[in-house]
Amino acid sequence: MNINKATSATYLELLQSTLASLDLNKVNALSTYFLRAWEQEKQIFTFGNGGSGATASHAAGDFLKGASYGLDKRFKMLCLNDNIPSMMAIANDSSWDDIFVEPLKNYLQSGDVVIGISGSGNSKNVVQALSYAKEKGAITVAMCGFKGGKIAELADLVIHAQVMDMEVTEDVHMAVFNMVKKQVMEVLPHSGSMGATYDARIS
Repeated sequence: MNINKATSATYLELLQSTLASLDLNKVNALSTYFLRAWEQEKQIFTFGNGGSGATASHAAGDFLKGASYGLDKRFKMLCLNDNIPSMMAIANDSSWDDIFVEPLKNYLQSGDVVIGISGSGNSKNVVQALSYAKEKGAITVAMCGFKGGKIAELADLVIHAQVMDMEVTEDVHMAVFNMVKKQVMEVLPHSGSMGATYDARIS
């Protein structure tokens, strides 16, 4: 069985061109939302399905620990797809479309930041949660690919990976979160250390 060696080069070219087309003004705006949430002690919620859910979880972990480490005041960022029992209960008893909007009803306050991630932009549970958040006075962010989908039409800020490819879209979304993390860490008073064992591992 032979692999197509050109596939990796083609993928890399597509990823590079999509990153190059990214609107950095919108990335900067997202960083501003994060800093404002930190200053005002607002919550940040993120969520998605599949690979987008993994991105949401990764990002929440980065701000729970990495961007908050050593600070007296910390980021309050939660990934709504990390609580599997609650998701399954909601899906089983109500609808899969409700798995993100229901926990928002528990926690959401006006001025919080709500980031919905959907490669297609049309995942019903992401659309429903963002619509609810907007109605309740939250700041809404859509992270999407392909043609943008429904979430691009309703969010306050749209981070759009303009590519018809799911894997590249997911890579771009993770890169955006990493950009935001680096930007906010440059502003906030971090010591430069991520923990003694981390520092030893990378030295």
